[in-house]
Amino acid sequence: MTNTDTMDTRASVEQCIKIIEAGADFVRLTAQGVREAENLAVIKKELKKAGFEQPLIADIHFNPAAAETAARIVEKVRINPGNYADKRASFIKTDITDKQYEDELERIRQRLLPLINICREHETAVRIGINHGSLSDRIMNRYGNTAKGMVVSAVEFIRIFRSENYNKLVLSLKSSDTAVMLEANRMLAGIMQKEGCSYPIHLGVTEAGEGEDGRVRSSAGIGALLYEGIGDTIRVSLTEDPGKEIPVAKEIVRFTCGPSGRREKSLAALPFITSGTVYRPEVVSFSNGCFFGEDGEPYKGRVISFSPDNPPALTNDGDEKAVLNPVFNEDDPEKLAIDASALTGRYFILRQAGGICIRNNGKIKGDKLRDLSFSILQATEARITRNRYISCPTCGRTRFKLQEALKEVKEATSHLTGLRIAVMGCIVNGPGEMAGADYGYVGAGNGKVHIYRGTEAVVKNVAQEEAVNVLLRVIEEG
Repeated sequence: MTNTDTMDTRASVEQCIKIIEAGADFVRLTAQGVREAENLAVIKKELKKAGFEQPLIADIHFNPAAAETAARIVEKVRINPGNYADKRASFIKTDITDKQYEDELERIRQRLLPLINICREHETAVRIGINHGSLSDRIMNRYGNTAKGMVVSAVEFIRIFRSENYNKLVLSLKSSDTAVMLEANRMLAGIMQKEGCSYPIHLGVTEAGEGEDGRVRSSAGIGALLYEGIGDTIRVSLTEDPGKEIPVAKEIVRFTCGPSGRREKSLAALPFITSGTVYRPEVVSFSNGCFFGEDGEPYKGRVISFSPDNPPALTNDGDEKAVLNPVFNEDDPEKLAIDASALTGRYFILRQAGGICIRNNGKIKGDKLRDLSFSILQATEARITRNRYISCPTCGRTRFKLQEALKEVKEATSHLTGLRIAVMGCIVNGPGEMAGADYGYVGAGNGKVHIYRGTEAVVKNVAQEEAVNVLLRVIEEG
C-alpha cells in the first residue's frame, strides 16, 4: 500500500512502480474523498504509459461517494463495514433491540446498493476488510471487540452482496493481535464452508510495527494460517518504506507454501489450550551438545527437535508441553527471523508449546538466536518481556512523519516494560484499532498529534515536536 498523498500524482506513480518492481501483484492507494478517488484515473493512466498494468485497489473509509467513484476506475475497492455505512464505535455500551439491529442492517443494505450496481457494471471486485478495533458501534454493542464480532460483520456484508447476486468478493479479517487474527479467519473459513460459498481470504497482521518486531509478528500470524491452508493473498504491514513489505511477504509464502505458493498438504488446526496455570514458555539454549534452561542449568524437560520441513503435530492437552527445537541452516538474519516465526508462531499463539530453542547451523549464533526466541514469544503474546508497540504502516491519510515518530517513541519509552503503546497515522482508524493499547500517539492533522490514555484523547493537537514529551508525561501520570 502506498503512503503518498493520492493527490500527488507523480509521487504516487513513482511509489506504485517501486512497489510493483519489488514484486507486488496489486497496489492499494488511499481514496479518502471523491477528489482522491477521481485522481486514481490519472495515476492509472500514468502507470499504463510507463508500462505497468498491475491492478489498483482503492482504500475507502467513511465515504461511500468516494467508493462509488473509485469503483468506476480501479480493479478493486476495499471497504470497511465498521466505518463505511455503519455508525463508528463509541466504546459506550448501550442496549440495542433486535428490531433496531435489523433496521440498521436494512439501512446499510440500501446504502450499499449503488456501489454493488456500479461494481457489477464495471466488473470491479470488492474487498470486505474488517479490522479488529474498527468494528461498528452496532457490532460492538452486540458482540464486543471480539473475533466473533469481526466475523459477524463480514458475514452480514457477504449476505447483502449475495442477495444482490454479486459475488466478486475478497474478505480480510485483520488484527494486531495474532490470536484474534487466527481465530477470526478460522471461524470465517468454517462459516463459508457451512454456507456453501467460497471467497478468497486476504491475510495480514495489521499495525505490526517495524524492524524485527514487525517481521516476527507478521510472520507468526500469517504463517499460522497458511500452514492450515487458509489464505489466498497476503499483505505485510510495516511502519517502513512500502517496498520493504514485499520481500517479507514473499519469504513467508516461499517458506510456508513452497514455490507453488500453495501448500500441498495443510497441517491440522491445533486447538487453543487454556489452563488454570500461568503460561510462561521458557527460552532454552543449546551449547556443546546440551540444552540449558534460563537458569543456566541443564534443561531436563522434553525437547522436540525437528527440521523446518517437518513441523511437529502436537496433540497433548497442555499437561506436558515440550520445548520446540527447530534446526535451521541460515546465514541471513531477516530470513531466519521470518522463517522461525512462521514455523513456530502458531504453537505459541495457541499455547501449545512449553518453550523454544532455535538452533542454526549457519552464521547466526548465540545471543541472536536467544533474542529471536524472546521476540517470537513477545509477538504471539505468549510471554511479554518488553513493551509492545502497535504502529500502522502509514497511508495517504498520514500528515506527519510517522516512521520517525515511532523510533522516537520506542527510544523514549525503552526504560519501561509491559506497556502497549500505539503510534497511529490518523484518527480514521487510530482510536479504534489501538483500543487495546494503554497509551496512544495518534496523528490529528498536519504535524499535529492527539495523546491517548486508553480510548480517551487526554491531550489534543500537540505539535509533533512536543508530542513524545507529552506522551511521557501522560504515562508518568498513569
